[in-house]
Amino acid sequence: MRRLLLLSVLCAACGDTTIVDPMERQPKFKPFAANSFYEDGRAMRQPPEGTVPRERQTSRPEITTGRDRSGQIVSAIPIPVTRELMLLGRAKFEIYCAICHGLVGDGVSLVATQMSLRPPPNLHKLRNPSPGHVFQVVSEGFGLMASYAVQLTPHDRWAVVAYLQALRRSQAAKLADAPADIQQKLRAEAGQ
Repeated sequence: MRRLLLLSVLCAACGDTTIVDPMERQPKFKPFAANSFYEDGRAMRQPPEGTVPRERQTSRPEITTGRDRSGQIVSAIPIPVTRELMLLGRAKFEIYCAICHGLVGDGVSLVATQMSLRPPPNLHKLRNPSPGHVFQVVSEGFGLMASYAVQLTPHDRWAVVAYLQALRRSQAAKLADAPADIQQKLRAEAGQ
């Protein structure tokens, strides 16, 4: 009998979430509730001037999501690729990516040698190297790789994508791809 009484008391307590979650009991105002403390009578406040959401939505979703308005993955970097962007991309790549993928993106690094489950891939041999796809991988993570959306703004992520494209191109470059004066200089250095 006492067990039945104890069980019924415990079951009744399970329906009251304020016993378990003290956040439910604390005084607070719900969204859209009235609040006489403020002149306008609203509980919801305007954010301080100059604050922006972390992932600010823009009129160009390809910048923040890597997809166009129709939901297709973008095939080109949607921001201007400048020298400053490339330098930023290099700096961010060396800080966040090179530790696993190596300085040249070939998957050779000290951390990679310790990853027995699945080492990081060679970024020069990606199956889908489109800028939008790479942006989404950096933003959302893939496989064992975590998302870097917290560490890198959308602009930073596009900078990394631009630098990675240049890095991939540089690692597959042939001497004939270089301008004539650079070819001559490289041939002279190789002959010394």
